[in-house]
Amino acid sequence: MTEKTQQTPASNPELPTQYAPAEVEGKLYERWVERGYFTADATSEKPPYTIVIPPPNVTGALHLGHAFQVTLMDALTRRKRMQGFETLWLPGMDHAGIATQNKVEQQLAEEGKSRHDLGRDAFTERVWQWKDEYGGRILGQLRRLGAGLDWSRERFTMDEGLSRAVQTIFKNLYDDELIYRAERIINWCPRCLTAISDIEVEYQDDNGELVSLKYGEGDETVVVATTRVETMLGDTAVAVHPEDPRYAHLIGKRIKLPLTARTIPVVADAHVDPEFGTGAVKVTPAHDPNDFAIGQRHELESLTIMDERGVITVPGPFQGLDRFEARSAIVEALREQGRVVAEKRPYVHSVGHCSRCFTTIEPRLSLQWWVKVGPLARAAGDAVRDGKVAIHPAELSKRYFDWVDNMHDWCISRQLWWGHRIPVWYGPNGEVVCVGPDEQPPTGEGWTQDEDVLDTWFSSGLWPFSTLGWPEQTPDLEKFYATDVLLTGHDIIFFWVARMMMFGLYAMDGEPPFHTIALTGLVRDEHGKKMSKSNPNSVDPLDWMDAYGSDAVRFTLARGANPGADVPIGEDWVQASRNFANKIWNATRFALMNGATVEGELPPAEKMSAADRWILSRLNRTVAEADAFYDDYQFAKVSDSLYHFAWDEVFDWYVELSKTTYFEGGEQAQVSARVLGEVLDVTLRLLHPVVPFVTETLWTTLTGKETLVTAEWPVDSGFRDEAAEREIELVQRVVTEVRRFRSDQGLQPGQKVPARLGLDGTGLAPHEAAIRQLLRLQPEGEGFSATATLPVAGATVALDLSGTIDVAAERKRLAKDLAAAEKERQQAEAKLGNEAFLAKAPEPVVAKIRTRLERAQEDIDRITAQLSRLPEA
Repeated sequence: MTEKTQQTPASNPELPTQYAPAEVEGKLYERWVERGYFTADATSEKPPYTIVIPPPNVTGALHLGHAFQVTLMDALTRRKRMQGFETLWLPGMDHAGIATQNKVEQQLAEEGKSRHDLGRDAFTERVWQWKDEYGGRILGQLRRLGAGLDWSRERFTMDEGLSRAVQTIFKNLYDDELIYRAERIINWCPRCLTAISDIEVEYQDDNGELVSLKYGEGDETVVVATTRVETMLGDTAVAVHPEDPRYAHLIGKRIKLPLTARTIPVVADAHVDPEFGTGAVKVTPAHDPNDFAIGQRHELESLTIMDERGVITVPGPFQGLDRFEARSAIVEALREQGRVVAEKRPYVHSVGHCSRCFTTIEPRLSLQWWVKVGPLARAAGDAVRDGKVAIHPAELSKRYFDWVDNMHDWCISRQLWWGHRIPVWYGPNGEVVCVGPDEQPPTGEGWTQDEDVLDTWFSSGLWPFSTLGWPEQTPDLEKFYATDVLLTGHDIIFFWVARMMMFGLYAMDGEPPFHTIALTGLVRDEHGKKMSKSNPNSVDPLDWMDAYGSDAVRFTLARGANPGADVPIGEDWVQASRNFANKIWNATRFALMNGATVEGELPPAEKMSAADRWILSRLNRTVAEADAFYDDYQFAKVSDSLYHFAWDEVFDWYVELSKTTYFEGGEQAQVSARVLGEVLDVTLRLLHPVVPFVTETLWTTLTGKETLVTAEWPVDSGFRDEAAEREIELVQRVVTEVRRFRSDQGLQPGQKVPARLGLDGTGLAPHEAAIRQLLRLQPEGEGFSATATLPVAGATVALDLSGTIDVAAERKRLAKDLAAAEKERQQAEAKLGNEAFLAKAPEPVVAKIRTRLERAQEDIDRITAQLSRLPEA
C-alpha cells in the first residue's frame, strides 16, 4: 500500500491543540519553494507531466475563478509528482495589451498628460515601469493559495524569448500566405481606440429605437427600418430580393437619399429576406458587416462617415456631432421632411459592447492584419475528431466544433503602443517587407514600421510551446512538449483554446499542444448567480483565506468541481471545509497521543481486529476510487469520497471503535496503533493534492519525514476483507438504529442508559465494549427493567428508560404529532380523490400534494413505531 517507512518519527510527537493556518501556510510554502520541490528537471529519466498555467493578466488580482482553476491544476500536478512523474507546472503572465495600456494612460491623465506627449518609446518604457512596480501581484496571491508552480521558469508574453517566438510565427505565417492585410469591417471601440476581435464583444439587450424611413420620391419610394439612423449618411444602396414583386420596377434605378445631394441604386440581392420588415434594407458598406458583404457583391462604394471616436465627419449640419447626438438630430431632421414613417421606442435589441470598457462597439471599415484561419481551424478540428486531443467532458466537444468549423478570419492588429509591434516595414515605393527575428529591417529614407501591435491572444496562443523555448530546440521543449492537460473554463474555448490548437499544430509539425482539454464551469454564488465586481455577491478569496485558511478555500472549490458544470459557492461551505481541516487535525492529534505509528511493517491480518481489517479494506477501496476519479477529472467526486472516508469511516467509526482497545492496552492496542498510523499516512497522502498545508504538517509529524510533496502516491495493494466489512457494517447498523431511537426519545447524546445486549449468533460479541462505548450504554445492573427492546440486524438491545424520560409526557407529545400527521394525510387524500380538482390543477400542484401525502404517511409510520417502543405510562 505504501513504501516501507525508513525513518522513525520523533518520540511522542506533539501537535498544538488547535490548527492555526496563518501560522503554518506561509512558512510551509516558502520552504517548499526554497527546497526546489516544484522545480522540474529536463534531464530526468522520469516520464514527463506538464501543465502550463493559463496566464493571468499582468493587471489582474486573484478572484474565485482563478482560485478554482489553480486549485484543480495544483491537485493534478501534486498527484503526478507523487506518482513519480517529472512534473512541470509552468507559471507566467499575459501582457494584456488594452488593459495595461489603459492603466498607464489613466496614470498619465492624472498628471495632465497623454501618451502622445511622451511619444511611443517613452510611453512603452513607462508601461514597463508600471509592470515592474504594480503588475504581477496575482503571482504572489497564487503562492498564498499554495500553487506548486515552478517559479524558476516564470514567463511573460513580452519577455525576450516569447517576443522572438511571436516574430518567428508571424513571419512563417506571412510567408505561407496565412497572414494578410486587407480592408474589412472590424469591431471598433471608440473608447479604447482599437479594433477588437469578435469574441471580445459582449452582447446585451439594450433599449434602443427602430425608425422606419422613406427613401426616394413619388412612385419610386422605398421604406427601410434601422436602429442606427446616423449610418444613413453612409448609405450607398438599397437592397431588395430579386424575386420580390413589390420592388421589381425599382431594381437598377437610383433613388434620392434624404438629407444629402446623393442618389443611390436599388440592387437585387438574394440574401435579403423579403418576409422581414418591408423587404428592403439600407446598405452602409463601411459600417455594417452584412452590408459590407452586399457592397462587395455589387461593387458599391464604401463611405466612412465617422472618425475613430465615433464623431460624424460628413460635411454638413451633423459634422462634429457624436454618433448618438447625431442619431437624434438626424431623426428630427427627417421628421421635419416627412421622411419618418414609423418610430418604435423602446425597441429592445442586442447590441455589442467592448468587453473591457463596455462602450458600444462601432462596426467600421478599416485596413487591418488578418490570419487566414481556414486551414488552421480545420487542423484544430481534425485533431479532436481523430482522437489526438480529448475534450472532457465529451459533451462540450460540440461547442468546440461549432467554433472551429465556422471560424471567420481573425483580425490580429490592434491600434495600441503596448504589445508586440507588427514586424512589417513599408517602403517609399509601396514595398512591404516582413522581417523575421534574425533578419535586419530595411533601412534608408522612407522606410517605416507598421504602427499597430498584435492582438494579445496572438502571443498567448503560442503559450504551450513558446514558454518551453520554441523556436529553439531546447531541452525543455524536447522533454515537456506536448503538454498533458489544458484545464480551463468552458467560456474561453473561443478566446484561447482554439488559438493554441491552431498555432501548436502549425508550429510543431502537427503535434497538438496538449493531449486533453479539461473544461470547467464558472464559479457562482450560493444562489447560482454570476459573480462580478459590480454586484455585491463578489468575493475576494483572500478574505476567506484570512478567515478560514487556504486549505478550506481549496477544498470547497474542489468539492464543487463537476466537469463542465458551474460551481455555486458560499461562505457557509468554506466554514464547513475549515471544520473538516480541524477534524483531520484533532483526529490525528488524538491518534498520536494514543501511539499511532508508521514504524515497522504492518502486522499480519490474523493479528488484527475486525475493525483493523475493515478499515484497511475500505482504505484500499478508497485509493482505487480516488485514482479512478482523478483520471476522469472528477474533482468533486474525489473530494467527496475522501471527505466521507476520512470523516465518517476513519474518524467517526474506526477511531471510536478502537478507543476501547487503546484504553485496554496490550498487544492488540499496539497492532491497532500501527494500523491507525497506516490509515492516517495513506489518508493524508490522498488528501494532500487538495489540502496541502494541513496534510503536510500532520504527515511530517506522524512519519518524521521531510515532506509530503514528494512522498509516494498510495497504491491499492489489493487487500480486501469482505467478512470484516460485513461485520463492521452490522456494528454500524446497531449503533445507528439505537442512536436514532435515543434521539427520538429525546435523550441527550452523552446521557447514559442501562442496557442488555443480545448478541448471540450475530458475530458482534467481540464488539460489545465498543458498542456500549459508542451508545453510552451502562451494564444492566440490579433492578434492571427493560422498557424498550430494539431488534437490529439479528441482535436485540433492551433499554431501561425508567428515570430517563417522562413516559406520559412523551406519549402525549407523540400523540399530538400523530394527530397532526393523520390530519395532513386526510387533507391530501381528499384533494387527490377529487376528480374535479385533478382535472383543473396544474401538474406541479398535484405533484406537490402527492409529496405531502407521502411525507405524512412516513411521519405516521415513524411516530407509530416510536409509540410502540415506549413502555406503558
